[in-house]
Amino acid sequence: MISSFDLSRLKLLLKDFHNMTRIRITVFDESFHELAAYPELPAPFCRILRSDEAAAAQCRRCDAQACKTASRRRTLYTYRCHAGLTESIAPIILGNITIGYLFFGHVFSYPSHEEGWDKIRELCKDYRIDQNALKAACLKQPVITEDYIASASHIMQAVASCLCMERMVTLRRQELPVQIDEYIQAHFTEKLDAARLTRQFGIGKTQLYKIAKQNYGVGIAAHIRNLRIEKARKLLTEQSGLSLAEVASECGFDDYNYFITVFKRIAGMPPKAYAQTDDFASI
Repeated sequence: MISSFDLSRLKLLLKDFHNMTRIRITVFDESFHELAAYPELPAPFCRILRSDEAAAAQCRRCDAQACKTASRRRTLYTYRCHAGLTESIAPIILGNITIGYLFFGHVFSYPSHEEGWDKIRELCKDYRIDQNALKAACLKQPVITEDYIASASHIMQAVASCLCMERMVTLRRQELPVQIDEYIQAHFTEKLDAARLTRQFGIGKTQLYKIAKQNYGVGIAAHIRNLRIEKARKLLTEQSGLSLAEVASECGFDDYNYFITVFKRIAGMPPKAYAQTDDFASI
């Protein structure tokens, strides 16, 4: 683990979330290992499903893939799991590193129990489980609306921020991913690339790629570009006297035309239009 969680305080916060929403919430570390949950036991539906080895393996794969998606997007991710229940994930981000995930799941979000069961039965038909018991557990699930799920997800995202602000989680600075992130933060406007990082830390490109994907959701080159464009946005907003060429240089782009292309791809508009939009919005 690249971080340390205050599990005693964390469990109290998870309990508060559950008391307010009646939805089970779980914390995973950056490697998708479960650290704590409230309530501790999964819902009966999930216990029945996971009694089949293939279904349990699919649950783990589904959770891991969803965590990767949330990490790449760096924001909330709500989806239906392989068995047809709705789940939501909020990445826990400290600095620029994804150090864990808050997850709630096993939510029944269909217009009716009958419609939901028809869908779930089809998805789970090949698992070696007691289908009658699964149906009974399914019918006991409360029907949760999409608006309720969205609200609960936003609260969970606030909890993820609270973990960092209240110092319930801290980085282990001796860990390699933390050292790499701090180095990138200090040098991303320079001639920084994967080759320089592998030399600096004495690691291979494969290991660097895995660290980047796990902590940023993208490769090193894409992460550096994102940091540069984020800085460019800030300069365009706060220092309108700078020319676009000066902004490009300040952010580490030697090629002005490449800067325009990358900015447009990430921001959705050219930097000149972005600056004018911001000026207009501030009037």
